Amino acid sequence: MDYKVHIDAGKEDCYFQYVQQGSTLYVSFHVIRGGDGMAGFAVRNPRGEIVHPYQWQTSSDYTDGAALGGFYAVCIDNQFSRFASKLVNLYITVIRYEEWEKFTKEIEDLNVNMNNFTNTISTVERNLNAMFQYQAHSRNNEARDFALILDNNAYIWKWSVLQILVIVFTTSVQVYFVRKLFDIKTGSGKSRI
Repeated sequence: MDYKVHIDAGKEDCYFQYVQQGSTLYVSFHVIRGGDGMAGFAVRNPRGEIVHPYQWQTSSDYTDGAALGGFYAVCIDNQFSRFASKLVNLYITVIRYEEWEKFTKEIEDLNVNMNNFTNTISTVERNLNAMFQYQAHSRNNEARDFALILDNNAYIWKWSVLQILVIVFTTSVQVYFVRKLFDIKTGSGKSRI
């Protein structure tokens, strides 16, 4: 599952994923936008032990090949950032290879020699999972780059409008004083000549 999560400044959010015993758990996170672009990331197993300790990074991932059965906690920590919230892309997947073993046993029960077929299918599945992980990383990089482009555009737009306003104000002040310089006062009727 792929999530985009908003983490407020100074907060920590935890998400829980049920994992069957013997399954493979894969978790990845990438900071897309906000502050310095880094956050803390940790994974706790069902016993409450930290299996992936907190590290202040822009991205990180964790794989547990022989996962314990139960709920894993995936926590994203933004407590070091007191003012900036973060947008984080979180990718969690659970892969159960034992399902393929059951499928192989069913085929063998039918007395069909499908070893090559099941090995090929297992290889294809592993390659697909690797490609899904690569695509998740690519999507995260694309989202982070797009957020950077939007932030740069807003910055340039804001300063361009400010410069236009300063130029219009400066022009108005100059026109006023140049007109005042050449202003001829007519009035009292006394002439000095």
